[in-house]
Amino acid sequence: MSLELPDPALLLSVLTGIALAAAAGFRAFVPLLTAGVAIHFGWIEPAEGFGWLGHPLALTALGIATVLEIGAYYVPGLDHALDVVAAPLALAAGIIVAASVMADVPDWLRWLAAIIAGGAATAAIHALTSLGRLQSSAATGGLANPAYSTAELAGSAFVAIAALLLPVLALLAVLAFIVVAIRRRRRRQR
Repeated sequence: MSLELPDPALLLSVLTGIALAAAAGFRAFVPLLTAGVAIHFGWIEPAEGFGWLGHPLALTALGIATVLEIGAYYVPGLDHALDVVAAPLALAAGIIVAASVMADVPDWLRWLAAIIAGGAATAAIHALTSLGRLQSSAATGGLANPAYSTAELAGSAFVAIAALLLPVLALLAVLAFIVVAIRRRRRRQR
């Protein structure tokens, strides 16, 4: 019995999907739009059934949704409400974007990886950024929230683009963010 290593292309598409899902934890629509643009221009091959993500109508809708989401996070009070409402939306977006780029992956594995690994990555990032926003608001009376929103947007864009170009680097950045955020929270609790 020989041990067969997984196909590197298959592994990279799974890693890309998980990294894109993590980006959805910062902003739900940024990674969907990023993946859609990459699919549209043929930079990546979509998984079977996800070609619609690169269609001009889908890109228009995702572009509008992205702009609205970004703008809403700059409105005091609305940013906190969005953190609550956006949790299931971010989770769904993370799972969809993860599955969309896992080309040549068997359906059962694509959905298993998208739901478990992609969903976990989305949920972890969203939970940590939501807690960070609450702490930022408590410490500054909400005055630092626009800067915090800008950092979240930058994180989402960086991770989404890095996921397509260098998925391993993107996942390492996500893991570093999670470790640093958890350590900061533990220090503050002492």
